[in-house]
Amino acid sequence: MATSEADTAKTHTKFRPGKFLTFKLGEESYGVAVLKIREIIRMQKITLVPQMPSYVKGVINLRGKVIPVIDMRLKFSVGSDAVTERTCIVVVQIDKRETSTTTSVGLIVDAVEEVMNITETEVEETPDLGGQFDGEYILGIAKIKGEVKTLLDIDSVIMAENLNLR
Repeated sequence: MATSEADTAKTHTKFRPGKFLTFKLGEESYGVAVLKIREIIRMQKITLVPQMPSYVKGVINLRGKVIPVIDMRLKFSVGSDAVTERTCIVVVQIDKRETSTTTSVGLIVDAVEEVMNITETEVEETPDLGGQFDGEYILGIAKIKGEVKTLLDIDSVIMAENLNLR
């Protein structure tokens, strides 16, 4: 039985069909598996933590628990760090593979779009963009209603920085 090039590409992607929360960073759309999302909150006062990378804005107190907040716009160099009425913090649960524990992290995004069910037929493998690009944190590229949405492995995005999140 012959396999097509598209079938071969599907076997190399980390994407698993399911529901994804999509959000905007600048003009670009991204998605994170809904099972990773804990809640979406309005922007609030963020306490600065010294000597962190510029995209780590600090920490917030979320119902008695201190969680780090990362500005995804700065992390991905997409858009500006201006706060609008649609800017919000998406709280995600990160799996710390080396310790088999989880931690919450807030992600500043420009706007939440929607929750959508994304199937295998809508997703392509991450294209090869050259030697400098490591697509480890991308699950795949979804093509939905004429738009492209980058689906993120949020654990890899956050843990790649080794922020020593507790």
